[in-house]
Amino acid sequence: MILGRRVIVTMPAYHAGRTVEKMAAAMPRDIVDEVIFVDDASGDDGYEKAVKAGLTAFRNEKNLNYGGNVKRCLQLALDRGADIAVLLHPDCQYTPSLVPAMAAMLCGTPYDLCLASRTSGAGTISAGMPFWRYLPNRVITTYMSWCLGVRHTEYHTGYRAYSRRLLEEVPFHSFRNDFIFDNQTLIGAMERGFRTCEVTCPTVYQDDSSSIPFGKSVRYGLQCLKISLPFLRKRLLGQVPPPRRWPEGDFA
Repeated sequence: MILGRRVIVTMPAYHAGRTVEKMAAAMPRDIVDEVIFVDDASGDDGYEKAVKAGLTAFRNEKNLNYGGNVKRCLQLALDRGADIAVLLHPDCQYTPSLVPAMAAMLCGTPYDLCLASRTSGAGTISAGMPFWRYLPNRVITTYMSWCLGVRHTEYHTGYRAYSRRLLEEVPFHSFRNDFIFDNQTLIGAMERGFRTCEVTCPTVYQDDSSSIPFGKSVRYGLQCLKISLPFLRKRLLGQVPPPRRWPEGDFA
């Protein structure tokens, strides 16, 4: 718990049996009230290892795809009383040590969504991000920043923190079940005047780290371009509400 807020970390898992114990051991338990692990019908031993590691573990009866699994993770966090829900992939690509900083960004501030950017600091490529992923990441991020009217250094991170009130207002269950889900949720939040922020995230690419296949990466990139244009049109027509200004003392 941080500043009286219940912090729940959610882990949408697929074949995470090799990494879940390491992630659980690195979790800052002085801040995190609960860790929810949802195995998406992987067929490996991730669920059993999560239970053994003391996580609140669930297993989908059938594969829900990435977005479908994240939907279940976020809803479980809400059902279990989260004031702040942190989305963290359990593949050791992102460090759990950033959870306190990301949660703090949503406490006593105007922000309701925090992104952990892998590209805002130096050494992204030297840390192992393939150049064929880095270059499109930068191009699509620049394009999305132009369309959305805000500047972020990355929109493609799997490490995000959400306030409860954002998740209760944004209809995230209506979004797609594939990898575009995260950015649909971000745009849905901005369409309702929620503010976003980011922190720099050191990233480590290892053999155990998950990676989207090239074909899916191309489709995802095209989807990012597609979903950004309607927001640009609304913004140019003055149909996007101004950023919310919460009453003093009423921050998430």
